[in-house]
Amino acid sequence: MRKIRKVLVANRGEIALRVIRTCKEKQIKTVAVYSRPDHISPHVQAADESVFIGEAASSESYLVIDKIINAAKSTGADAIHPGYGFLSENAGFAERCKKEGIIFIGPNPHAIEVMGDKTKARELMAKAGVPYPPGTESAMKDISKAKIVAEEIGYPVLIKAAAGGGGKGMRIVEDPADFEKSVKAAKSEANNAFGDDRVYIEKYLEEPRHIEFQIMADQHGNVIHLFDRECSIQRRHQKVIEEAPASVLTPELREKMGKAAVEAAKSCDYVGAGTIEFLIDKHLNFYFLEMNTRLQVEHPVTELITGLDLVDLQIKVANGEKLPFKQEDISINGHAIECRVYAEDPEDNFLPSTGRLDRHRIPSGPGVRVDSGVEEGSDISINYDPMVSKLCTHAKDRKQAIQKMLRALDEYEVSGVKTTIPFCKFTLQHENFVTGSYDTHFVKDHYSPKSLYDEEQLEVLAVVSSLLKIKQTSPAKTLVEENESTANWWANRR
Repeated sequence: MRKIRKVLVANRGEIALRVIRTCKEKQIKTVAVYSRPDHISPHVQAADESVFIGEAASSESYLVIDKIINAAKSTGADAIHPGYGFLSENAGFAERCKKEGIIFIGPNPHAIEVMGDKTKARELMAKAGVPYPPGTESAMKDISKAKIVAEEIGYPVLIKAAAGGGGKGMRIVEDPADFEKSVKAAKSEANNAFGDDRVYIEKYLEEPRHIEFQIMADQHGNVIHLFDRECSIQRRHQKVIEEAPASVLTPELREKMGKAAVEAAKSCDYVGAGTIEFLIDKHLNFYFLEMNTRLQVEHPVTELITGLDLVDLQIKVANGEKLPFKQEDISINGHAIECRVYAEDPEDNFLPSTGRLDRHRIPSGPGVRVDSGVEEGSDISINYDPMVSKLCTHAKDRKQAIQKMLRALDEYEVSGVKTTIPFCKFTLQHENFVTGSYDTHFVKDHYSPKSLYDEEQLEVLAVVSSLLKIKQTSPAKTLVEENESTANWWANRR
């Protein structure tokens, strides 16, 4: 098998930069692709070569398979790393790479296809003996029969899109009277989001925690897991804070879930890096949720507790090499936490906050890692994911990792856009997080915009608000505008 000499990274932002850095360490040439607004982005500047692939809309650039393939051919790239998002879980793209003789640094098309369809994945888990929530194994075709299943497993139930993710095509049904209209609403949303209106139902778990296992598999039948991550702090069913290892798992449960994750990967002849996601209920019963057939956003926390470079392992596996270790050779070293710093307004339902990144001064020091694909002066636009960076800390135990993260968040300076930094600070200081007794309902149960302020800060904001009202009627604007500017800077420093 030929060895990879040049990699085209079919992505942008921090993950593209992340892949390029490992390739440089391995003395592998790199090719970046970019849309018009990304022409001077850090990932483009870091690569050895770059290719323009279209306008800002991802449908005209990063999602156009022909443009990606042509860019690889024109630059002589013999491999493509898809990163995450965009085409990373597109079986057709993986198949096209295979036909064109380009190494796809990821799993085979069959694994992507079968694990991307949640009903097919549930059927595979049933055969592999991996537990999954009670419900319909396949997509529901008859609502009357689905009603019977819902009554048998008991309300509340969850209606989920078979082909999607990110909370799209998902409905919680607590009252049987709402079942039929919820199914119709979920099918309509799923069809709009994924072009596929198939849905299925499963039992809605009480106090669920989102635990996932990182797996790695080579082309020689070796499959291992690299331990677990907790991803229960979410807004809109999307993660904001992750940690590794999960504080809720006992050594026995961790071993049991790790074995289930390995069996799940083996069930589809998986190759490469992937993640088996589980839900755990309040009784510590675990159930298969889904498999992500790519590198995860939160992979740095796994790298920090294992000392491994997952992108390096992906390239080794794609090169046909055997995994350089066995399961018993890997152990957990300390504790790691990741905070996703999004350009979102935590005071306004986490809506995107677009604009110029006027100030971006990242924290540093022992045990602090920042993965970012933007720099001071960059524009945060509506065209792509509003992530500014991934801030990670690593320490010998969970308590110290939390304290290190709070210090790092205090040092982080951002202005020009609102960010999730205040929310992350609030969460890491909340009693339920500190004690590890939290679940996926944390935001709904414990968070409100007022939570970001203490009484003194609320009083200051009241004064600022009064000054801003005066601004509307008073010709003496200079002092008011100065106060407004100060308030905006202070709000972003929280």
